[in-house]
Amino acid sequence: MKLFLLLAFNILILFRILDARFSHHEASKVDGNADRKALLVFKSQVSANNRLALVSWNDSTPLCQWKGVTCGRKHKRVTGLDLGGLQLGGIISPAIGNLSFLRSLNLEENSFGGTIPKEVGKLSRLQQLNMSYNNLKGVIPTSLSNCSRLVTLVLTSNNLVSGLPSELGSLSSLESLLLSINNLSGRFPTSLGNLTSLEEVSIAYNNMEGEVPKTIGRLTQLIYLQISMNNLSGDFPPAIYNLSSLRYLFIGANNFSGSLRSDFGYKLATLIELKMGMNYFSGDLPKTISNISTLKELEVSQNHFTGSIPVGFGTLQNIQYLGLHGNSFGGNSLGGDLEFLKSLVNCTKLQMLDVGDNRLGGELPIHVANLSKDITKIYMGGNLISGSIPHEIGNLINLQAFSMESNLLTQGIPASLGKISGLVLLALNSNRMSGEIPSDLGNITGLERLHLFQNNFQGSIPPSLGNCRFLLYLWIGYNRLNGTIPREIMQLESLVQLFVNRNMLTGPFPKDVGRLKKVSQLSVADNRLSGNIPETIGECLYMENLYLGGNAFDGAIPDIRNLRGLTLFNLSNNSFSGNIPEYLANFSSLEVLDLSGNNFQGAVPTKGVFKHPEKFSVSGNRDLCGGIPELKLKPCPQNILVSRTRRHSSNKKKKIFIGVGVGVGVAASLLLLALSLFMKRKKKSTNHLMSSSSNPPLIDSFYERVSYEELRAATNEFSSSNLIGSGNFGSVFRGLLGPEEESKAVAVKVLNLQTRGAAKSFTSECEALKGIRHRNLVKLVTSCSSIDFKGNEFKALVYEFMPNGNLDTWLHHHHHHQVEVEEDSFNNHSISRPLKLSERLNIAVDVASVVDYIHSHCYDPVAHCDLKPSNVLLDNDLTAHVSDFGLARIIDQESFINQVSSTVRGTIGYAAPEYGMGGKPSREGDLYSFGVLLLEMFTRKRPTDELFVEGFTLRSYTESALAAEHVLEIADVSILSGVTHNKNMSTIAECLKMVFNVGIRCCEQSPTDRMTMAQALPELVSLRKRFLRTM
Repeated sequence: MKLFLLLAFNILILFRILDARFSHHEASKVDGNADRKALLVFKSQVSANNRLALVSWNDSTPLCQWKGVTCGRKHKRVTGLDLGGLQLGGIISPAIGNLSFLRSLNLEENSFGGTIPKEVGKLSRLQQLNMSYNNLKGVIPTSLSNCSRLVTLVLTSNNLVSGLPSELGSLSSLESLLLSINNLSGRFPTSLGNLTSLEEVSIAYNNMEGEVPKTIGRLTQLIYLQISMNNLSGDFPPAIYNLSSLRYLFIGANNFSGSLRSDFGYKLATLIELKMGMNYFSGDLPKTISNISTLKELEVSQNHFTGSIPVGFGTLQNIQYLGLHGNSFGGNSLGGDLEFLKSLVNCTKLQMLDVGDNRLGGELPIHVANLSKDITKIYMGGNLISGSIPHEIGNLINLQAFSMESNLLTQGIPASLGKISGLVLLALNSNRMSGEIPSDLGNITGLERLHLFQNNFQGSIPPSLGNCRFLLYLWIGYNRLNGTIPREIMQLESLVQLFVNRNMLTGPFPKDVGRLKKVSQLSVADNRLSGNIPETIGECLYMENLYLGGNAFDGAIPDIRNLRGLTLFNLSNNSFSGNIPEYLANFSSLEVLDLSGNNFQGAVPTKGVFKHPEKFSVSGNRDLCGGIPELKLKPCPQNILVSRTRRHSSNKKKKIFIGVGVGVGVAASLLLLALSLFMKRKKKSTNHLMSSSSNPPLIDSFYERVSYEELRAATNEFSSSNLIGSGNFGSVFRGLLGPEEESKAVAVKVLNLQTRGAAKSFTSECEALKGIRHRNLVKLVTSCSSIDFKGNEFKALVYEFMPNGNLDTWLHHHHHHQVEVEEDSFNNHSISRPLKLSERLNIAVDVASVVDYIHSHCYDPVAHCDLKPSNVLLDNDLTAHVSDFGLARIIDQESFINQVSSTVRGTIGYAAPEYGMGGKPSREGDLYSFGVLLLEMFTRKRPTDELFVEGFTLRSYTESALAAEHVLEIADVSILSGVTHNKNMSTIAECLKMVFNVGIRCCEQSPTDRMTMAQALPELVSLRKRFLRTM
């Protein structure tokens, strides 16, 4: 009986086990179907033109083999969803909350819009959530607090607003909280102090305000804290002193003030990087920082620190970067400002020292030559340092940049500098140095910039400088140099700018000038040069500014008819004679022409630049006649007018005869070629018309396809009434694309494929924009590569329409009676008022944000290569959108200086100088253009303004005003209109000073000297927040 009962019991257990397994299998199957359904709903909310990446999400493919899907081994439920970097658009469906087994969700680097669905809070098993680099709006949902197992929360680079939900304080397992680059505001919730497992916090580039809460001091596991670029205030947060595990602390570009505690280095003894520049900290820098033996980077620039630079820094054995510029260190009447240099000799890993723009005085000690053998950059300019540069400086064999400009240095240049073969920048300008320029500098074969102007150098220009075959900028004007211009200098084919003006040079102008194929600015003004200008100067085809005034040149103007890029041409106060060449009237770029104080004769032309008396001068030439009435010259004798007319007629006839001869000779061969091409085109047209919309593969998977017929209908057959701009590569039409009830305004850029470079522009723009999304980029809606109704090849790009036109029109509209819209303006919007200061600040930040993004945050970094006001478009809210990537290039990681790419030119005045000598596309090139754009925005002066002659540029104009504290005098007057209170005027002056400083540092002549956009953007954001709050 017992045996029977035991057997029955075992059978019952077996049935239950089988039933449970069957039930589990059926349940898993049902739940698996629920996962499939949720994902298909998710897919349905992805933009149709982006779904190609999810082609495997279909009924014929097993769920666990769908792209980006990971399933559990046993239950086959979806545990992971990784769709990062697939360029998906649309919205995130609430159905995502039905994936109840999900542990990891990665949607980074897409273009999802809308809000974060609150249903994500239903994912109770979720541990990793990453939605960074999208276009998500709205608030951070409080329901995320239900994801109690969450370890990582990453929402970086979206458009999220409002504050941090206090409910996030319940996520006790959270280790990483990354919310940077959004529009978050308000104060930090005190509940953040409950997240005691946190190791990494980044909330930079937002609008957070107030003080950092004391509860942050509970985060004792915190290693990384990044809260830069906000509007935080108060003293240095006391709670941070409790974070003894902290290794990386970034609190720069806020409004922190006050002094640092003397025990700073004892409390935060494990720091590796400490960056707190661009605040209002004051007082002495704590000596205890020298106790942080692990410190590699210290950046406290642009504060109000005073006192001495601690000599104890010499104990920082691991320090590599020491940034202290833009404070008030020094000024000790008893001396000793430079004592710290002696202690830094012990820092054997030091690579960069920046103590520029302080009040450091005293004689430069020999210890500067005994710094680390690894040091590559020394910046000490803008101080009160006297004495001489020690001969031993040549021991720093790895030095690349040595900047001592704007000090009180005397004596000569040490010949030992010639031993530093890797030196790229040598800036000793604006001192009191004397003696001869040592020939040893010619041994620095990699030198790119030599700045020696505004000193008292004597003797001749050493011919050995001709060995510096990579030299881009040779600035040795405003000295007392004599002798002739060495022929070797004129053989430096790398030169972009050559300034030897304001010296005592004699002799003729070297005939080898024609070898300077890449020079864009050349000044020999105010010397004692004589003789004729060699005809070879007409071979310098990149020439933009040419200054020959104030010498004893004679003879006729050489034939420079090929220098069509000239913007400034100064021949004043010489002894030139002969007629004024008529072809100068054909130079469309010529803005300033000074022929005054010579012996020219004959008729003054009346076309081109000669129609505008404010752009040219011919005064002091007694034998000139004619010209426009404003010149009040005597009428020309009839024989002079007849002679000129006959000469013009003769030339015209000659051209006609030549043209007919060539035409007859070529016609026969072209006839045969045309017949052949016609047959091929007919076949090609048939193939194209079978599929009238054929997008290029560069963007095929990312944009909706559109046909030629659709674009023709959208623009009313490309009607002239819809024409809103035209340029070198084509025309832009306004159109309405889509069904009537859903149509949206677009700008259709139709490429003129007969223009050289237009097809390449189309390809470049597609390639540049195919993988990047940013709220401040003009959105490329679609493209079309097809055949028009005549059978001709047709290419067009379709952009989102910008109703407020371009920045150039807003800045300069009142200079013209009728606004002329450039190629990418997208609208001839009627401008009724000037831009406010706040609007200009917003636009500057918008442009900086997108440039920072394309340089550093997209998969393939891109150089725009043509930043200028007309390529900055404005939407309804005056938010800026950067357009026209027709010249853009994906950045090559190799050095751009030594490569040749003659196709990158940009726009005169905005293009970086190195592009003029064939430099490759680069971040540094964009930075130069951005700097010029920034200065133009706030001065309302174009870089080609007639004011800027003989080496005097928009940059030097602004820099001079800054030095003289005259920023209000150079600012656009419309910024100041209506301001009556001294307090407001003072605030505006301080704001402009900071903006101009950023612009100047961005458009430094040397690429290696320019601040990066990662540095410029936080400065602009910080000053915008600071000044908009006070005005």
